[in-house]
Amino acid sequence: MSIFRWSFITAVLAFPVLSTAQIVVVPAARTIKTSKAEVVALAIAPKGDRILVGLNDGAELYDIESGKMVGTYPFNEDDGTAVYHVGFNDNGEKVVLIGHSGKRAVWNVKTGKREMVLRDNLWIPTYQDATRMGLIGKNSNFDRFYQQSESTFGDYTVRTGKSGVIEFVDAENKVVQTIEFPENKDQHHRAPLLFWEEWFITGTDDGQVLFYTLPK
Repeated sequence: MSIFRWSFITAVLAFPVLSTAQIVVVPAARTIKTSKAEVVALAIAPKGDRILVGLNDGAELYDIESGKMVGTYPFNEDDGTAVYHVGFNDNGEKVVLIGHSGKRAVWNVKTGKREMVLRDNLWIPTYQDATRMGLIGKNSNFDRFYQQSESTFGDYTVRTGKSGVIEFVDAENKVVQTIEFPENKDQHHRAPLLFWEEWFITGTDDGQVLFYTLPK
């Protein structure tokens, strides 16, 4: 199925409010609909054919071209089901999920089974790496302050705030583009911020993964 067979739904499902300047092209060109859980973290497979979506209830793996789900990975550590960091190993055959307390879980994409021995997976972030991400044992499972709050794109700082609002800020700290999502109902939602090839990718609190075109 062509990627453009499902891109037309974006304007209906996630039409944002934005400022006049456009650092990224709005509205979103493509949308993947997850299982309606809050989108918290994102990662692209090494081959560029799949996207791993960390949710507030586990994680899901999607084929980017078709938008179809090809894997699902439950997560429940220290009474928290939200996944705040996701990643792939070098060949894309395994994925790692990290929760609010820094606990890590590795799943085999091919078998669909969880790997219980972490020391056999030296590619995953260490506990010290997770600590630097803000994912530590003293975190509450309902606070969100340790989520990613900003990224960079060229000379711009890209930041997310209340209800998943995204702002593009120039070197003079002036907001030059704002994207808001009226469909977001959770004021604590912080939109993930991922730049990949020609795309800026983010997500909403109702399970949509949105692909915005970057200017050429």
